[in-house]
Amino acid sequence: MSKQLRTTLATAAATAVAAGLLTAVPGTAAAAAPAGPAANGRQGDFNGDGYRDLAIAAPAATVDGRKSAGAVTVLYGSPQGLDASRRATLSQNAPGVPGAAEAGDLFGAALAAGDFDSDGFADLAVAAPKEDVSGDVDGGTVQILWGAAGGLSGKGAATLADPAPTQHDRLGTALAAGDFDRDGAADLAVGTSSSTLHVFKRGIARSGAPGAHSAIGLPVLGGATNGILQMTSGEVTDQGYADLVVSAYDSKTPYASVNYFLPGTASGLSGTRAERLPGGFITAIGDVDGDGFGDLVTGMHFDDGIPGATKGGKVSVIHGSADGPRVDRVDTITQESGAIPGSSEKGDKFGYEVSLGDINGDGRQDLAIGVAYEALDGVSEAGAVTVLRGSPSGVDTTHQVQYFHQNTPGVPGTAEKQDLFGGEVFLSDLNGDKKADLTVGAVYEDGGDGAVITLPSDGTRLTTTGSRFFSAASAGVSTAGAPEFGAIMAG
Repeated sequence: MSKQLRTTLATAAATAVAAGLLTAVPGTAAAAAPAGPAANGRQGDFNGDGYRDLAIAAPAATVDGRKSAGAVTVLYGSPQGLDASRRATLSQNAPGVPGAAEAGDLFGAALAAGDFDSDGFADLAVAAPKEDVSGDVDGGTVQILWGAAGGLSGKGAATLADPAPTQHDRLGTALAAGDFDRDGAADLAVGTSSSTLHVFKRGIARSGAPGAHSAIGLPVLGGATNGILQMTSGEVTDQGYADLVVSAYDSKTPYASVNYFLPGTASGLSGTRAERLPGGFITAIGDVDGDGFGDLVTGMHFDDGIPGATKGGKVSVIHGSADGPRVDRVDTITQESGAIPGSSEKGDKFGYEVSLGDINGDGRQDLAIGVAYEALDGVSEAGAVTVLRGSPSGVDTTHQVQYFHQNTPGVPGTAEKQDLFGGEVFLSDLNGDKKADLTVGAVYEDGGDGAVITLPSDGTRLTTTGSRFFSAASAGVSTAGAPEFGAIMAG
Protein backbone atom coordinates (compact mmCIF):
# COMPACT_ATOMS: atom_id res chain seq x y z
CA MET A 1 0.00 0.00 0.00
CA SER A 2 1.12 3.51 -0.81
CA LYS A 3 3.14 5.26 1.87
CA GLN A 4 0.90 8.27 1.32
CA LEU A 5 -2.23 6.19 1.84
CA ARG A 6 -0.78 4.55 4.93
CA THR A 7 0.13 7.99 6.29
CA THR A 8 -3.40 9.20 5.62
CA LEU A 9 -4.84 6.25 7.52
CA ALA A 10 -2.35 6.68 10.34
CA THR A 11 -3.46 10.29 10.66
CA ALA A 12 -7.05 9.12 10.75
CA ALA A 13 -6.22 6.66 13.49
CA ALA A 14 -4.46 9.37 15.49
CA THR A 15 -7.57 11.56 15.16
CA ALA A 16 -9.72 8.70 16.40
CA VAL A 17 -7.37 8.13 19.33
CA ALA A 18 -7.58 11.80 20.26
CA ALA A 19 -11.36 11.57 20.12
CA GLY A 20 -11.35 8.51 22.34
CA LEU A 21 -12.50 6.23 19.54
CA LEU A 22 -9.37 4.09 19.36
CA THR A 23 -6.62 2.83 21.54
CA ALA A 24 -3.24 4.12 20.37
CA VAL A 25 -2.33 2.43 17.09
CA PRO A 26 0.97 3.51 15.56
CA GLY A 27 1.19 3.40 11.77
CA THR A 28 -2.32 2.12 11.17
CA ALA A 29 -2.65 0.92 7.60
CA ALA A 30 -4.96 -0.47 5.00
CA ALA A 31 -4.07 -2.41 1.89
CA ALA A 32 -5.64 -3.25 -1.38
CA ALA A 33 -6.72 -6.82 -1.36
CA PRO A 34 -5.01 -9.27 -3.64
CA ALA A 35 -7.52 -9.90 -6.39
CA GLY A 36 -9.54 -13.10 -6.43
CA PRO A 37 -9.40 -15.35 -9.48
CA ALA A 38 -11.36 -14.46 -12.56
CA ALA A 39 -14.57 -16.48 -12.68
CA ASN A 40 -13.99 -17.23 -16.36
CA GLY A 41 -10.78 -17.35 -18.37
CA ARG A 42 -7.28 -17.45 -17.00
CA GLN A 43 -6.67 -15.64 -13.75
CA GLY A 44 -5.24 -12.16 -14.33
CA ASP A 45 -4.94 -12.62 -18.13
CA PHE A 46 -6.17 -9.29 -19.48
CA ASN A 47 -5.22 -9.93 -23.13
CA GLY A 48 -6.13 -13.61 -23.39
CA ASP A 49 -2.72 -14.84 -24.56
CA GLY A 50 -2.50 -17.53 -21.86
CA TYR A 51 -0.04 -15.68 -19.63
CA ARG A 52 -0.93 -13.99 -16.39
CA ASP A 53 -0.45 -10.22 -16.40
CA LEU A 54 0.15 -7.77 -13.57
CA ALA A 55 -1.59 -4.48 -12.84
CA ILE A 56 0.57 -2.09 -10.81
CA ALA A 57 -0.78 1.12 -9.32
CA ALA A 58 0.91 4.43 -8.64
CA PRO A 59 -2.00 6.06 -6.77
CA ALA A 60 0.03 9.17 -5.91
CA ALA A 61 1.15 9.74 -9.51
CA THR A 62 1.01 13.21 -11.01
CA VAL A 63 -0.99 13.22 -14.24
CA ASP A 64 -0.74 16.24 -16.54
CA GLY A 65 0.30 18.38 -13.58
CA ARG A 66 -2.41 17.12 -11.21
CA LYS A 67 -0.72 15.78 -8.08
CA SER A 68 -1.90 12.43 -6.69
CA ALA A 69 -4.36 11.97 -9.52
CA GLY A 70 -3.13 8.38 -9.84
CA ALA A 71 -2.27 5.96 -12.63
CA VAL A 72 -2.25 2.19 -13.25
CA THR A 73 0.22 0.27 -15.43
CA VAL A 74 -0.40 -3.22 -16.79
CA LEU A 75 2.72 -5.25 -17.58
CA TYR A 76 1.95 -8.28 -19.72
CA GLY A 77 3.22 -11.76 -18.98
CA SER A 78 5.19 -13.82 -21.50
CA PRO A 79 7.45 -16.91 -21.58
CA GLN A 80 10.20 -14.60 -20.32
CA GLY A 81 8.04 -12.96 -17.66
CA LEU A 82 7.12 -9.28 -17.54
CA ASP A 83 8.45 -6.90 -20.17
CA ALA A 84 8.32 -3.08 -19.85
CA SER A 85 7.99 -2.78 -23.63
CA ARG A 86 4.67 -4.63 -23.45
CA ARG A 87 2.59 -2.44 -21.21
CA ALA A 88 -0.36 -0.09 -20.97
CA THR A 89 -0.43 2.88 -18.58
CA LEU A 90 -3.86 4.30 -17.84
CA SER A 91 -5.21 7.26 -15.91
CA GLN A 92 -8.48 9.15 -15.97
CA ASN A 93 -6.99 11.21 -18.79
CA ALA A 94 -6.47 8.10 -20.94
CA PRO A 95 -8.77 7.69 -23.98
CA GLY A 96 -12.07 6.10 -23.00
CA VAL A 97 -11.57 6.20 -19.23
CA PRO A 98 -14.49 8.11 -17.68
CA GLY A 99 -13.90 11.39 -15.86
CA ALA A 100 -10.69 13.38 -15.76
CA ALA A 101 -7.47 13.21 -13.77
CA GLU A 102 -7.80 15.59 -10.83
CA ALA A 103 -5.48 16.36 -7.94
CA GLY A 104 -5.94 14.00 -5.01
CA ASP A 105 -8.26 11.48 -6.71
CA LEU A 106 -5.88 8.55 -5.99
CA PHE A 107 -6.92 6.56 -9.07
CA GLY A 108 -5.59 3.05 -8.43
CA ALA A 109 -5.78 3.20 -4.63
CA ALA A 110 -7.57 -0.16 -4.82
CA LEU A 111 -7.60 -2.77 -7.60
CA ALA A 112 -9.39 -6.05 -8.22
CA ALA A 113 -9.18 -8.36 -11.24
CA GLY A 114 -12.03 -10.59 -12.43
CA ASP A 115 -13.93 -11.49 -15.59
CA PHE A 116 -16.91 -9.29 -14.79
CA ASP A 117 -18.64 -9.58 -18.18
CA SER A 118 -17.90 -13.30 -18.68
CA ASP A 119 -16.18 -12.89 -22.06
CA GLY A 120 -13.10 -14.94 -21.13
CA PHE A 121 -10.81 -11.95 -20.54
CA ALA A 122 -9.91 -10.73 -17.06
CA ASP A 123 -11.07 -7.18 -16.40
CA LEU A 124 -9.77 -4.67 -13.85
CA ALA A 125 -11.79 -2.72 -11.28
CA VAL A 126 -9.99 0.50 -10.35
CA ALA A 127 -11.01 2.79 -7.50
CA ALA A 128 -10.42 6.50 -7.13
CA PRO A 129 -11.75 6.78 -3.57
CA LYS A 130 -10.97 10.49 -3.14
CA GLU A 131 -12.65 11.66 -6.34
CA ASP A 132 -15.29 14.35 -5.97
CA VAL A 133 -18.55 13.19 -7.57
CA SER A 134 -21.34 15.61 -8.49
CA GLY A 135 -20.39 18.03 -5.74
CA ASP A 136 -19.85 15.25 -3.19
CA VAL A 137 -16.32 15.82 -1.87
CA ASP A 138 -14.39 12.53 -1.67
CA GLY A 139 -17.46 10.59 -2.79
CA GLY A 140 -15.24 8.16 -4.66
CA THR A 141 -15.72 6.17 -7.82
CA VAL A 142 -15.05 2.66 -9.16
CA GLN A 143 -14.42 2.06 -12.84
CA ILE A 144 -14.19 -1.17 -14.82
CA LEU A 145 -11.50 -1.41 -17.50
CA TRP A 146 -12.31 -4.24 -19.86
CA GLY A 147 -9.88 -6.90 -20.99
CA ALA A 148 -9.63 -7.77 -24.69
CA ALA A 149 -7.33 -9.41 -27.22
CA GLY A 150 -5.39 -6.16 -27.52
CA GLY A 151 -4.99 -5.90 -23.77
CA LEU A 152 -6.48 -3.68 -21.11
CA SER A 153 -7.55 -0.19 -22.21
CA GLY A 154 -10.02 2.56 -21.51
CA LYS A 155 -12.16 1.56 -24.49
CA GLY A 156 -15.76 1.30 -23.29
CA ALA A 157 -14.70 1.64 -19.64
CA ALA A 158 -17.68 1.82 -17.31
CA THR A 159 -18.31 3.64 -14.05
CA LEU A 160 -19.98 1.46 -11.45
CA ALA A 161 -23.26 2.96 -10.28
CA ASP A 162 -23.00 4.04 -6.63
CA PRO A 163 -25.93 2.40 -4.79
CA ALA A 164 -25.94 4.82 -1.83
CA PRO A 165 -24.09 8.06 -2.67
CA THR A 166 -25.53 10.04 0.26
CA GLN A 167 -24.62 7.45 2.88
CA HIS A 168 -20.85 7.35 2.62
CA ASP A 169 -17.62 8.78 1.24
CA ARG A 170 -14.68 7.03 -0.45
CA LEU A 171 -16.51 4.51 -2.62
CA GLY A 172 -13.89 1.90 -3.52
CA THR A 173 -11.61 2.40 -0.54
CA ALA A 174 -11.31 -1.40 -0.73
CA LEU A 175 -12.13 -3.86 -3.52
CA ALA A 176 -12.20 -7.64 -3.88
CA ALA A 177 -13.40 -9.87 -6.73
CA GLY A 178 -14.60 -13.47 -6.59
CA ASP A 179 -17.48 -15.75 -7.47
CA PHE A 180 -19.28 -15.49 -4.12
CA ASP A 181 -22.43 -17.32 -5.27
CA ARG A 182 -20.76 -19.92 -7.56
CA ASP A 183 -22.79 -18.94 -10.61
CA GLY A 184 -19.75 -18.68 -12.88
CA ALA A 185 -19.68 -14.88 -13.01
CA ALA A 186 -17.22 -12.70 -11.11
CA ASP A 187 -18.75 -10.57 -8.35
CA LEU A 188 -17.22 -7.39 -6.90
CA ALA A 189 -17.17 -6.39 -3.23
CA VAL A 190 -16.77 -2.65 -2.64
CA GLY A 191 -15.95 -0.90 0.61
CA THR A 192 -16.63 2.70 1.61
CA SER A 193 -16.23 4.98 4.63
CA SER A 194 -19.38 3.44 6.13
CA SER A 195 -19.82 0.11 7.89
CA THR A 196 -21.83 -1.22 4.94
CA LEU A 197 -20.30 -3.60 2.41
CA HIS A 198 -21.70 -3.34 -1.11
CA VAL A 199 -21.58 -6.44 -3.32
CA PHE A 200 -22.23 -6.29 -7.07
CA LYS A 201 -23.01 -9.80 -8.26
CA ARG A 202 -24.10 -11.92 -11.24
CA GLY A 203 -21.71 -10.07 -13.50
CA ILE A 204 -21.34 -6.42 -14.44
CA ALA A 205 -22.59 -5.20 -17.81
CA ARG A 206 -20.49 -3.07 -20.12
CA SER A 207 -22.68 -0.14 -19.08
CA GLY A 208 -21.47 -0.58 -15.51
CA ALA A 209 -24.85 -1.89 -14.36
CA PRO A 210 -24.53 -4.94 -12.06
CA GLY A 211 -26.71 -7.99 -12.43
CA ALA A 212 -27.76 -7.58 -8.79
CA HIS A 213 -26.67 -5.69 -5.71
CA SER A 214 -26.69 -6.45 -1.99
CA ALA A 215 -25.70 -4.39 1.03
CA ILE A 216 -24.30 -6.04 4.15
CA GLY A 217 -24.03 -4.14 7.43
CA LEU A 218 -21.06 -5.04 9.64
CA PRO A 219 -20.27 -4.14 13.26
CA VAL A 220 -17.27 -2.03 12.28
CA LEU A 221 -16.44 1.61 12.85
CA GLY A 222 -17.64 3.88 10.05
CA GLY A 223 -17.15 7.58 9.60
CA ALA A 224 -15.13 10.13 7.69
CA THR A 225 -11.78 8.46 8.37
CA ASN A 226 -12.80 4.84 8.98
CA GLY A 227 -15.06 2.32 7.27
CA ILE A 228 -13.98 -0.85 5.46
CA LEU A 229 -10.21 -0.60 5.07
CA GLN A 230 -9.17 -3.79 3.27
CA MET A 231 -10.72 -6.93 1.79
CA THR A 232 -9.45 -10.30 0.59
CA SER A 233 -11.34 -12.95 -1.34
CA GLY A 234 -10.53 -16.64 -1.65
CA GLU A 235 -11.98 -20.08 -1.02
CA VAL A 236 -11.65 -21.31 2.57
CA THR A 237 -14.07 -24.22 2.47
CA ASP A 238 -14.06 -26.81 -0.30
CA GLN A 239 -17.56 -25.93 -1.57
CA GLY A 240 -16.50 -23.83 -4.57
CA TYR A 241 -17.70 -20.48 -3.25
CA ALA A 242 -15.32 -17.54 -2.91
CA ASP A 243 -15.36 -16.23 0.66
CA LEU A 244 -14.37 -12.77 1.90
CA VAL A 245 -12.35 -11.31 4.76
CA VAL A 246 -13.10 -7.70 5.70
CA SER A 247 -10.63 -5.66 7.76
CA ALA A 248 -11.70 -2.59 9.71
CA TYR A 249 -11.89 -1.18 13.24
CA ASP A 250 -14.29 -2.84 15.66
CA SER A 251 -17.28 -0.65 16.48
CA LYS A 252 -17.08 -1.82 20.08
CA THR A 253 -14.47 -0.75 22.58
CA PRO A 254 -11.48 -0.80 22.47
CA TYR A 255 -12.09 -0.03 18.75
CA ALA A 256 -9.16 -2.17 17.72
CA SER A 257 -8.28 -3.86 14.44
CA VAL A 258 -10.75 -6.59 13.55
CA ASN A 259 -11.37 -9.02 10.69
CA TYR A 260 -14.71 -10.51 9.71
CA PHE A 261 -15.06 -13.67 7.64
CA LEU A 262 -18.08 -13.70 5.32
CA PRO A 263 -18.73 -17.10 3.69
CA GLY A 264 -19.93 -17.41 0.12
CA THR A 265 -23.29 -19.11 -0.38
CA ALA A 266 -25.72 -19.85 -3.21
CA SER A 267 -27.23 -16.40 -2.65
CA GLY A 268 -23.88 -14.63 -2.29
CA LEU A 269 -21.89 -13.44 0.69
CA SER A 270 -23.63 -14.05 3.99
CA GLY A 271 -23.61 -11.26 6.55
CA THR A 272 -25.70 -13.26 9.00
CA ARG A 273 -22.95 -15.89 9.17
CA ALA A 274 -20.12 -13.37 9.54
CA GLU A 275 -17.45 -14.63 11.93
CA ARG A 276 -15.13 -12.40 13.95
CA LEU A 277 -11.45 -13.27 13.52
CA PRO A 278 -8.22 -12.07 15.15
CA GLY A 279 -7.13 -8.61 14.01
CA GLY A 280 -4.61 -7.49 11.42
CA PHE A 281 -4.97 -5.54 8.19
CA ILE A 282 -3.05 -7.45 5.53
CA THR A 283 -4.55 -10.80 4.52
CA ALA A 284 -4.04 -13.57 1.96
CA ILE A 285 -6.04 -16.77 1.50
CA GLY A 286 -4.63 -20.07 0.21
CA ASP A 287 -4.04 -23.70 1.11
CA VAL A 288 -0.63 -23.74 2.83
CA ASP A 289 -0.83 -27.31 4.15
CA GLY A 290 -2.40 -29.10 1.18
CA ASP A 291 -5.49 -30.33 3.02
CA GLY A 292 -7.90 -28.85 0.46
CA PHE A 293 -9.04 -25.94 2.62
CA GLY A 294 -7.94 -22.33 2.29
CA ASP A 295 -5.96 -20.90 5.17
CA LEU A 296 -5.99 -17.22 6.17
CA VAL A 297 -2.64 -15.46 6.55
CA THR A 298 -2.88 -12.10 8.28
CA GLY A 299 -0.19 -9.51 8.90
CA MET A 300 -0.23 -7.29 11.96
CA HIS A 301 2.79 -5.05 11.63
CA PHE A 302 2.12 -2.92 14.71
CA ASP A 303 4.55 -2.91 17.64
CA ASP A 304 2.11 -2.10 20.42
CA GLY A 305 -0.99 -0.12 21.26
CA ILE A 306 -3.44 -2.66 19.86
CA PRO A 307 -4.61 -6.00 21.28
CA GLY A 308 -2.51 -8.87 19.94
CA ALA A 309 0.30 -6.70 18.59
CA THR A 310 3.91 -7.87 18.90
CA LYS A 311 7.18 -5.93 18.87
CA GLY A 312 8.43 -5.79 15.28
CA GLY A 313 5.19 -7.20 13.86
CA LYS A 314 3.78 -10.68 13.36
CA VAL A 315 1.89 -12.89 10.91
CA SER A 316 -0.97 -15.17 11.94
CA VAL A 317 -2.03 -18.29 10.02
CA ILE A 318 -5.63 -19.31 10.69
CA HIS A 319 -6.19 -22.79 9.31
CA GLY A 320 -9.25 -23.47 7.18
CA SER A 321 -11.79 -26.28 7.33
CA ALA A 322 -15.07 -27.38 5.77
CA ASP A 323 -16.80 -25.10 8.28
CA GLY A 324 -14.58 -22.08 7.64
CA PRO A 325 -11.63 -20.61 9.58
CA ARG A 326 -10.48 -22.54 12.64
CA VAL A 327 -9.92 -19.91 15.30
CA ASP A 328 -8.81 -22.75 17.56
CA ARG A 329 -5.85 -23.43 15.26
CA VAL A 330 -3.81 -20.28 14.76
CA ASP A 331 -0.05 -20.29 14.14
CA THR A 332 1.97 -17.17 14.94
CA ILE A 333 5.10 -16.20 12.97
CA THR A 334 7.59 -13.50 13.94
CA GLN A 335 11.22 -12.81 13.12
CA GLU A 336 12.05 -14.94 16.15
CA SER A 337 10.41 -18.02 14.59
CA GLY A 338 12.54 -20.90 13.30
CA ALA A 339 15.27 -19.89 10.87
CA ILE A 340 13.74 -16.56 9.83
CA PRO A 341 16.56 -14.00 9.44
CA GLY A 342 16.74 -10.90 11.60
CA SER A 343 15.14 -10.25 14.95
CA SER A 344 11.97 -8.59 16.14
CA GLU A 345 12.91 -4.95 16.47
CA LYS A 346 10.55 -2.06 17.04
CA GLY A 347 9.51 -0.51 13.77
CA ASP A 348 10.46 -3.43 11.46
CA LYS A 349 6.82 -3.93 10.41
CA PHE A 350 7.12 -7.65 9.74
CA GLY A 351 3.84 -8.52 8.03
CA TYR A 352 3.49 -5.14 6.32
CA GLU A 353 2.34 -7.12 3.28
CA VAL A 354 1.72 -10.84 2.66
CA SER A 355 1.07 -12.90 -0.46
CA LEU A 356 0.55 -16.60 -1.21
CA GLY A 357 1.56 -18.63 -4.28
CA ASP A 358 2.94 -22.07 -5.16
CA ILE A 359 6.63 -21.49 -5.95
CA ASN A 360 7.66 -25.12 -6.53
CA GLY A 361 4.43 -26.71 -7.80
CA ASP A 362 3.92 -29.06 -4.85
CA GLY A 363 0.28 -28.07 -4.46
CA ARG A 364 0.86 -26.08 -1.27
CA GLN A 365 0.89 -22.31 -1.14
CA ASP A 366 4.12 -20.61 -0.10
CA LEU A 367 4.24 -17.30 1.74
CA ALA A 368 6.01 -14.01 1.01
CA ILE A 369 6.15 -11.53 3.89
CA GLY A 370 7.09 -7.89 3.42
CA VAL A 371 9.24 -6.34 6.16
CA ALA A 372 9.13 -2.90 4.62
CA TYR A 373 10.84 -0.96 7.42
CA GLU A 374 13.67 -3.43 8.08
CA ALA A 375 17.04 -1.71 8.61
CA LEU A 376 19.95 -3.21 6.64
CA ASP A 377 23.60 -2.55 7.43
CA GLY A 378 22.63 0.59 9.31
CA VAL A 379 20.33 1.83 6.53
CA SER A 380 16.92 2.55 8.04
CA GLU A 381 13.66 1.54 6.36
CA ALA A 382 15.45 -0.13 3.45
CA GLY A 383 13.10 -3.10 3.61
CA ALA A 384 13.26 -6.85 3.01
CA VAL A 385 11.10 -9.84 2.08
CA THR A 386 11.00 -13.23 3.83
CA VAL A 387 9.76 -16.26 1.86
CA LEU A 388 8.50 -19.36 3.68
CA ARG A 389 7.31 -22.70 2.31
CA GLY A 390 4.00 -24.40 2.77
CA SER A 391 4.17 -27.88 4.30
CA PRO A 392 1.79 -30.60 5.54
CA SER A 393 1.91 -28.99 8.99
CA GLY A 394 1.45 -25.43 7.74
CA VAL A 395 3.89 -22.62 7.01
CA ASP A 396 7.44 -23.94 7.57
CA THR A 397 9.67 -21.40 9.33
CA THR A 398 12.72 -23.68 9.47
CA HIS A 399 13.45 -25.24 6.07
CA GLN A 400 14.20 -23.54 2.73
CA VAL A 401 13.67 -20.06 4.18
CA GLN A 402 14.62 -17.34 1.68
CA TYR A 403 15.38 -13.70 2.45
CA PHE A 404 15.73 -10.94 -0.13
CA HIS A 405 16.66 -7.27 -0.03
CA GLN A 406 18.40 -4.90 -2.39
CA ASN A 407 21.83 -5.80 -1.01
CA THR A 408 21.21 -9.48 -1.82
CA PRO A 409 23.54 -10.48 -4.70
CA GLY A 410 21.56 -10.51 -7.93
CA VAL A 411 18.67 -8.38 -6.68
CA PRO A 412 18.61 -5.16 -8.72
CA GLY A 413 19.34 -1.89 -6.96
CA THR A 414 20.92 -1.01 -3.63
CA ALA A 415 19.38 -0.89 -0.18
CA GLU A 416 18.85 2.79 0.54
CA LYS A 417 17.15 4.73 3.30
CA GLN A 418 13.36 4.62 3.03
CA ASP A 419 13.22 2.47 -0.12
CA LEU A 420 10.52 0.36 1.59
CA PHE A 421 11.44 -2.76 -0.39
CA GLY A 422 8.62 -5.14 0.55
CA GLY A 423 6.06 -2.35 0.76
CA GLU A 424 4.08 -4.61 -1.58
CA VAL A 425 4.59 -8.30 -2.42
CA PHE A 426 2.74 -10.41 -4.98
CA LEU A 427 3.21 -14.08 -5.86
CA SER A 428 1.89 -15.08 -9.30
CA ASP A 429 2.94 -17.09 -12.36
CA LEU A 430 4.25 -14.54 -14.87
CA ASN A 431 5.81 -16.89 -17.46
CA GLY A 432 3.29 -19.73 -17.74
CA ASP A 433 5.35 -22.47 -16.07
CA LYS A 434 2.71 -22.95 -13.34
CA LYS A 435 5.17 -21.82 -10.64
CA ALA A 436 4.68 -18.58 -8.73
CA ASP A 437 7.19 -15.79 -9.27
CA LEU A 438 7.67 -12.96 -6.77
CA THR A 439 7.06 -9.32 -7.56
CA VAL A 440 8.20 -6.82 -4.93
CA GLY A 441 7.32 -3.16 -4.68
CA ALA A 442 10.08 -0.86 -3.42
CA VAL A 443 7.41 1.73 -2.85
CA TYR A 444 9.63 4.71 -1.99
CA GLU A 445 12.63 3.92 -4.20
CA ASP A 446 14.46 7.07 -5.36
CA GLY A 447 12.65 9.41 -3.01
CA GLY A 448 9.15 8.16 -3.72
CA ASP A 449 9.32 7.33 -7.42
CA GLY A 450 8.82 3.68 -6.54
CA ALA A 451 10.01 0.60 -8.40
CA VAL A 452 9.05 -3.03 -8.97
CA ILE A 453 11.47 -5.99 -8.89
CA THR A 454 10.60 -9.48 -10.12
CA LEU A 455 12.31 -12.64 -8.86
CA PRO A 456 11.38 -15.76 -10.89
CA SER A 457 10.90 -19.30 -9.68
CA ASP A 458 13.40 -21.79 -11.08
CA GLY A 459 10.83 -24.54 -10.47
CA THR A 460 12.14 -25.27 -6.99
CA ARG A 461 12.76 -21.93 -5.33
CA LEU A 462 12.90 -18.23 -6.08
CA THR A 463 16.09 -17.07 -7.78
CA THR A 464 17.76 -13.79 -8.63
CA THR A 465 18.76 -15.20 -12.03
CA GLY A 466 16.57 -13.46 -14.53
CA SER A 467 15.42 -10.85 -12.01
CA ARG A 468 14.08 -7.63 -13.49
CA PHE A 469 13.77 -4.02 -12.35
CA PHE A 470 10.95 -1.74 -13.48
CA SER A 471 11.18 1.93 -12.60
CA ALA A 472 8.22 4.28 -12.62
CA ALA A 473 9.60 6.01 -15.72
CA SER A 474 10.03 2.73 -17.60
CA ALA A 475 6.38 1.96 -16.88
CA GLY A 476 5.21 5.26 -18.31
CA VAL A 477 4.51 6.90 -14.93
CA SER A 478 5.55 10.49 -14.28
CA THR A 479 8.14 10.78 -11.50
CA ALA A 480 6.91 14.22 -10.45
CA GLY A 481 5.66 14.36 -6.88
CA ALA A 482 6.55 10.88 -5.57
CA PRO A 483 4.09 8.60 -7.46
CA GLU A 484 4.91 5.53 -5.32
CA PHE A 485 4.85 3.14 -8.27
CA GLY A 486 4.44 -0.43 -7.05
CA ALA A 487 2.29 0.45 -4.05
CA ILE A 488 -0.57 -1.84 -5.09
CA MET A 489 -0.76 -4.86 -7.41
CA ALA A 490 -3.45 -7.13 -8.81
CA GLY A 491 -3.65 -9.83 -11.43
